[in-house]
Amino acid sequence: MQIINTEINLVYGDITTIEVDAVVNAANSLLLGGGGVDGAIHSKGGRRILEECMVIKNKQGGCKVGEAVYTSAGMLPAKYVVHTVGPLWNGGDSDEPALLANCYFNSLMLAEKLNVKTIAFPNISTGVYRYPKVQAAQTAFDTVKQYLSNKTGIRKIYFVCFDRENYDIYKSLIGKEENLQD
Repeated sequence: MQIINTEINLVYGDITTIEVDAVVNAANSLLLGGGGVDGAIHSKGGRRILEECMVIKNKQGGCKVGEAVYTSAGMLPAKYVVHTVGPLWNGGDSDEPALLANCYFNSLMLAEKLNVKTIAFPNISTGVYRYPKVQAAQTAFDTVKQYLSNKTGIRKIYFVCFDRENYDIYKSLIGKEENLQD
C-alpha cells in the first residue's frame, strides 16, 4: 500500500529478527521486561535495553498507557526500540480504543523525532492484555493510515504478526488496500 511514499508491509514472524530502524515494544508501564513481545525484545536485545529502561523508569517513573519512550536496540537488528504501553482490555468502556490509537500515533511521532525511516509494530495489547484482535488491528491500521495522511519521513511500516490469527486478520484488513507488500 502506498501512502505519500510510505509502504505498509505485513510480516508473519518474529519482530526481534526484522531489520528496521526501530522496533516497537508492547511494554508494561515499568519498562522492566515481561512476557510476550516485551520479554522477547529484552531477551534478544540484551542487558543494554533493560539498563536504559531503568534510567527512564528512575527519571520519570516508567511509561504511561498510550505514551512512548525509546532506548537503543541492544543486540537487535535495529537502531532503536520504541516502548509503548498498550491498554488492558476492560470491555471497551475505559477509553481503550483511544489509548491503543495513542500507542501507534505516539510511537510514530517519536520515530519521526529519531529520524526513523523504517519501523515495525507488533500486535499491541492483543496478548495478556486481552484486547480483541480484530478491533486492535482495525485501530492500528486506521491510526497508521491517519498518521501517514500528513507528510512523513517514514518510508516503510511493518505490521509483524507472531501468530497466524493476527496475520490473517491484518491480511484481510490490509488486503482491501492496493500494493500490499507481503
